[in-house]
Amino acid sequence: MNTQATLPETPAGDATEPALFATMSTMRAMRRLRPDPVPDELLDRLIQAAVWGPSGGNMQRYEYVVVTDPEVMAELAPLWQRCVDAYLATTGKYAPAGMDEAAYGRMVAAIEYQRDHFAETPALIIPCYRFPEPRMEEEGVRKYAEALGPEATARMGRIQERFSALAEGSCVYPGVQNLLLAARGLGLAANITIWHLMLEEEWKAALGIPEDMHTFAAIPVGWPRGNFGPVRRRPVEEVVHRNRW
Repeated sequence: MNTQATLPETPAGDATEPALFATMSTMRAMRRLRPDPVPDELLDRLIQAAVWGPSGGNMQRYEYVVVTDPEVMAELAPLWQRCVDAYLATTGKYAPAGMDEAAYGRMVAAIEYQRDHFAETPALIIPCYRFPEPRMEEEGVRKYAEALGPEATARMGRIQERFSALAEGSCVYPGVQNLLLAARGLGLAANITIWHLMLEEEWKAALGIPEDMHTFAAIPVGWPRGNFGPVRRRPVEEVVHRNRW
């Protein structure tokens, strides 16, 4: 069975469910955008929604670069093309397991359309985050090691880079999801990508982003050329493990 083609059990617009459920169940990645500009006040509402998202330790160290200048977008377009071409030549060359070739072909066509028309993108949002330097003192490190035990402390030393990356991401991505939900609620198309990370230094240089600031996504935003519709996802009974794996 093609599990990725399964429609959500709760239909969009079901009066028995909160409106948010209908929003989530029709929030496709919309890559074909009209070139019409998006008003700054709507983009500010997207950022406000992102700011409302939870941030680890309530540190709120996020920043958002919002690009709407066509000249800047044209400067970014070649970088986007290089990243997309690199993706399509490797990971994106093959359809995911369970997804039929025709459906994947349609998705690739949308990716290629976005690549070829990137300079016409009305708005691009880059979420950034700079994690503060950890404050460590000898007594705290000693208690940390006691609490975890020697084996787990050694393991944490081995995975510290991954732990730090996940900690930063956990401070950013809840806000990004809020932004995507807000875009859908306002009738705007948006999709999250991280392909820019393949050329992150070039993107940061083009946008004047400080070297020590990490970027976590590139989110094109605009008015959709197509229609929103139900997402196709694996059914809950295939992905849930109750109490244990």
